[in-house]
Amino acid sequence: MEDEEFNLLIELRHRVVQKFSDFMTRVAEFDELVAVGNRLLIGFQQGLEFLRRPPINKTSELVEKIIKSNETKSVKSYVEAGCINSHDGTQIYIHANVDCRTILVKVKCILGEMESLLDDVVGGMQTINENLSDLQDRYFDEFGQQEPAYDQEETASTHASCIHKHKATDYAALMAIIFSMVKQDYMMQERIISSLNFKSSTTELESYCLMWSLRPFIDDEIMHQAWKILPRLSQVF
Repeated sequence: MEDEEFNLLIELRHRVVQKFSDFMTRVAEFDELVAVGNRLLIGFQQGLEFLRRPPINKTSELVEKIIKSNETKSVKSYVEAGCINSHDGTQIYIHANVDCRTILVKVKCILGEMESLLDDVVGGMQTINENLSDLQDRYFDEFGQQEPAYDQEETASTHASCIHKHKATDYAALMAIIFSMVKQDYMMQERIISSLNFKSSTTELESYCLMWSLRPFIDDEIMHQAWKILPRLSQVF
């Protein structure tokens, strides 16, 4: 019976580790979307700055001659509009807005999957802890009643080692911490996208791009620790 229970614990731990691996796959997908979003944000900034470039200096005699000698309807309209192509501006805004919001939808979906995996691990941890507590109490009760003194220490050590081996708290803790960081990162991105408009100042846009790329809520040390565990997962199965 004890062997069956220990096999069950091993299976539960394997499931926890697999969930952790799936979780980190979602983290990688999240990072890829963050990189895409960063490029879109930079593109919006550059497009907006392009629209804000100073108008043609018509006080220059050379420029005035060039305009007059090539005064087509499109050039005339462009100059009269202050050297801003309103159609280009509209397209830049629409594309940036739609593309960035599409990224946010995908990121939110990944967050939901990460939260589901975390919930599964928390549930698995509760099952493991309940079973470990029961097994530990039972084994040490049996050691005290049935086994010779010289065997108690060795047997207790063997079971304690096996019990410790089946703990998966490191995986669960890392997942909880990473999920919290990633969720805050997403919330920051959502606020940035919601704030984008034609009135966004150059300073604002530069700050948005910087914060997006820096990802202040992500602790690189913790992420490195989590990725470092993955190559060893094959040893668990």
